[in-house]
Amino acid sequence: MSEDTIIDTQELGEKIVGVLKTIYDPEIPVDIYELGLIYDVFVNEEYDVKILMTLTTPNCPVAETLPVEVEEKVKSLDVLNDVEVEITFDPPWTQELMSEEAKLELGFL
Repeated sequence: MSEDTIIDTQELGEKIVGVLKTIYDPEIPVDIYELGLIYDVFVNEEYDVKILMTLTTPNCPVAETLPVEVEEKVKSLDVLNDVEVEITFDPPWTQELMSEEAKLELGFL
């Protein structure tokens, strides 16, 4: 890879967050990033991405489809090599994890 094709991992992280902000929980009119469902995004030098996320509840109706949607949409960024989505319930999701924007949107503020 030549010098001019090297991509800043922070810039790449911002692009990934941009993609995550286009994915919505079908039951809540707020994107999954602002909802606090994304716990971490790791990017290594080979442009492999690992996303650690949770769901609002373990028996969430989109438990099967949401992680697949996250993986597919993030993989659509051309520069990425591989994308892995890991679901965790530790710590469990709570409303405190939502951004101020999400709380405002849902009438919690």
